[in-house]
Amino acid sequence: MARYRTTIRSSLSPAEAFARLADFSSTASWDPGIDSARRLETGPVRVGSRVALVARVGRRSVPLTYEVTELVEGERVVHAAEARRYRSIDTITFAPHGDGAVVTYDARLEGRGGFALAEPLLALALRRIGDRARAGLERFVNP
Repeated sequence: MARYRTTIRSSLSPAEAFARLADFSSTASWDPGIDSARRLETGPVRVGSRVALVARVGRRSVPLTYEVTELVEGERVVHAAEARRYRSIDTITFAPHGDGAVVTYDARLEGRGGFALAEPLLALALRRIGDRARAGLERFVNP
C-alpha cells in the first residue's frame, strides 16, 4: 500500500477546519492536481455523501467518485474512491492545538490485481502529488 501522511497546524478551530475539508469538493480549491470537483448531493456532508472529481495524473484526466465512508463531526472524515486498478482512501483528522487545530491528512493507495505489484511506483507518485497538495492545503486551513 502506498501512503502519504502530513500534519498541518491551522489557525482555524477543529470544527472550522472540519467544515472546510469534510466537503471533498473543496479539493479543487487547494489541490493543484484536481481539475474539478463537485458534490453529487445537497445538504450537510454525511456518510454516503459523494463528490465527483477529475484528477490530473501526468497528462491524463482521471474521473473518480469519492464517498464519505466515515464521519465524526469536527474530528474525522474518511473519503474513499474505487477504481479498476486501485482504491484511494483519504482520512482527515482534526485536533485542538492552542487557539487553532492540527489537521492530519493521511492518503492511501491500494493497488489491485497486477497493479498491486506497482505499489513502489505508486508510493513515489503519491509522495509527489501529496507534496504539491500540501502547500495548498496549508493555505486553505489558514485563511
